Amino acid sequence: MKGKFSPFLILLAAILWGTTGTTQALAPEAAHPIAIGATRLAVGGLFLLLIVLIIGKLNFKNWPIKTTLLASLSMALYQPLFFSAVTITGVAIGTVVAIGSAPILSGFIEWIYLKKRPHIIWWYSTFLSILGCLMLFTNKESVYVDPVGILMALGAGLSFAGYTLVSRDLVEKYSSLSVVAVVFTLSAIFLSPFLFVFDMSWVTSFRGVGVSLQLGVMATGIAYLLFAQGLIHVSSSTAVTLALAEPLTAALLGVFIVGEYLNTTSWLGMFLLMLGIGILIWSSKNPGSKKERRMDQK
Repeated sequence: MKGKFSPFLILLAAILWGTTGTTQALAPEAAHPIAIGATRLAVGGLFLLLIVLIIGKLNFKNWPIKTTLLASLSMALYQPLFFSAVTITGVAIGTVVAIGSAPILSGFIEWIYLKKRPHIIWWYSTFLSILGCLMLFTNKESVYVDPVGILMALGAGLSFAGYTLVSRDLVEKYSSLSVVAVVFTLSAIFLSPFLFVFDMSWVTSFRGVGVSLQLGVMATGIAYLLFAQGLIHVSSSTAVTLALAEPLTAALLGVFIVGEYLNTTSWLGMFLLMLGIGILIWSSKNPGSKKERRMDQK
């Protein structure tokens, strides 16, 4: 029964991630994107660690250090790679390549290392979702493809796919709260040097505090806790495809809050994105697809 709601937990996490763009737009001008990413992990890690210490669920007995370090490094790498890709090659291309490549990379990682071939419905829904994501961002800006930016975006997609795959192994054996608390605390430590490289005076302002709390507590701490909880009953490849609800949320917030305009192609892309995600949720709840999945894994 618990697994029935797992896809929706991941969707809710993606919706919270989708608020980061609008929140960053409200940040003080002095805030560098990489500094915002480092602050986001620092606040999120401390928030999760505080909760787990209060509840008293943290138990390091037989804790897998190697797996935890791999998950932490993956999340720490994602932040500067993604923000740098967006800065170099633009928001549209950077976002589409990073977020769009993650489901494909995750599926291939599962196929190669876990010998678990994604079922045919996953391929259909992922294709629809990525196509929708591409169409959604067609009107954002003039297309500028920079090879370095593309490589960084692909690196960000690989980092997120790697984090998801490794985290799923952790949450199957340990409390999801403990896992995200430890992983994000370590990730924040890895990124802490950026806090000394960039100007951080903006954090002390009223707006800076609000942005830091929103990004750290809501879009990181609570969002990744929901994501980890959902991973217990959802495969990593499916979870990363469901996470494509993030750009969908960002686009809707841009229209209704920031006042952005979407053309017909973008609205059609939004429909395809929702259709792809809807098919994936339906397939995860449809017991009739189990036979098909077994055939796909042969």
